[in-house]
Amino acid sequence: MVPLEYLLRFIQEDAPFGDVTSEAVIPEGIRARAVIIAKADGVIAGVEEAKVLFEHFGVKVKVKKRDGEEVKKGDTIVELEGNARSTLLVERTALNVVGRMSGIATEVRKIVEKVRAVNPKVRVAGTRKSLLKPLDKKAILIGGGEPHRFSLSDAILIKDNHLALVPLERAIRRAKAFSLYKVVEVEVESLEDAVKAAKAGANVVMLDNMAPGEIAETLEALKREGLRDRVKIEVSGGITPENIAEYAKLDIDVISLGYLTHSVKNFDVSLEVVGRA
Repeated sequence: MVPLEYLLRFIQEDAPFGDVTSEAVIPEGIRARAVIIAKADGVIAGVEEAKVLFEHFGVKVKVKKRDGEEVKKGDTIVELEGNARSTLLVERTALNVVGRMSGIATEVRKIVEKVRAVNPKVRVAGTRKSLLKPLDKKAILIGGGEPHRFSLSDAILIKDNHLALVPLERAIRRAKAFSLYKVVEVEVESLEDAVKAAKAGANVVMLDNMAPGEIAETLEALKREGLRDRVKIEVSGGITPENIAEYAKLDIDVISLGYLTHSVKNFDVSLEVVGRA
């Protein structure tokens, strides 16, 4: 559950001095009934967050579709009853949260199903290419994917900019000496560096921006060296819904896509007032 304090920041941003339209137009004390409706087919997410927000402002919420459920266009997601001003104060923030999280969850579900149809053992992960991490990471989980790192504090991921300053083998040695409890992952762009990383003791080797043919050759090289079973193999970079099946056919463990969060298409939902309470 995303903390209430995090969600309330969106309300503060949206109405720093109140909702002047509702305060001007709607008499104090009027109660309303409303519904949130899906305007498309997909996987719903963010209902818990919307519920917490509305309830914080005294609006009763009846959940009709829970996070992770598939919905059809026209389905009622939640029913609301409470102070009209409070309902409209929360409206846009709640819809933004549900819309973004459902958009991510819907796309992740599609990608996961496509990958599993080809290779059930391969997992689909997001990346840190997001500014709304608590919401986006939870949406990825709801869609059936892996969130990857939540923050820079979670795991060690040695990238090209680190390797521009410290040689690969030394970087891995330093990382492993730094902590016994942190996973050490290394981003590489060639067969040679993948083998070096595995020999140096990396837990995960990320093959970045490599074509399926290059990845297949790298996997064969790791097998010849007796290294394939010692590391997890993640592939990333240049992977899209159109070509992901080609990567999923390979003997890999994880496919990560920044696309899941940085290019998300918002899921269309609307709030409609249906009368006075």
